[in-house]
Amino acid sequence: MSSDMHSILKHGAITACEYVPWGSNYTFCVDLQFEGRACRGIYKPRRGERPLWDFPDGTLYRREYAAFVTSQALRWALVPPTVIRQGPHGVGSMQLFVDSEPPRSMRDLLSADDLSLARIAAFDIVTNNADRKAGHVLRDADGQLWAIDHGLCFNVPPKVRTVLLHFCQSPVPESILTDLASFRADPFRVDGWSSLLYGVLSHEEMDMFLRRTDWVIEHRVYPSLDPYSGVPWPPF
Repeated sequence: MSSDMHSILKHGAITACEYVPWGSNYTFCVDLQFEGRACRGIYKPRRGERPLWDFPDGTLYRREYAAFVTSQALRWALVPPTVIRQGPHGVGSMQLFVDSEPPRSMRDLLSADDLSLARIAAFDIVTNNADRKAGHVLRDADGQLWAIDHGLCFNVPPKVRTVLLHFCQSPVPESILTDLASFRADPFRVDGWSSLLYGVLSHEEMDMFLRRTDWVIEHRVYPSLDPYSGVPWPPF
């Protein structure tokens, strides 16, 4: 993330805050201004998180930030720039709004011949994403794919739920394996990743991310998932 974008997201004055009326947790689209620059952001306050039996209370906004940090550490530009900051409804995640569209149908998503989609599928395995709906994959005007909504990532027990089941049991592309192996082989990158997430994720959650990454590198395939319990609801 550029220092300019980080400054706007982290320190920008929130000049408008509009409730987004979908999703199970409170989400707001905001306008940000900082030193003559402006952008739009997606603000998810801790206070608006619905309690879940299988995730620690009040941690979903942290997982949004952790997903961005992890995407950057792997050198995959998948997750829009994200910070943690105070807002009108308290502390929460602030993510850059990407002007893009979700796929119009499951067929559009599953027929996408794009290495980025395979990268998102691998990202969901290593981050243990329990909520990869079709609407959480966006394509911007330049054709780039973006992955959003990562509040249900990084749990310790296996939780992966995804609409990208067509990758199951297929080989992980070599370039993706190379990226994962390069990250794991570089102690400076691993230490930098863990230092940014110290206090954001638990030690066990970070350790399990590294173990899942090692599993993918070793086995070189997308794991098999149950075709029923392995899909989020609703899937779009």
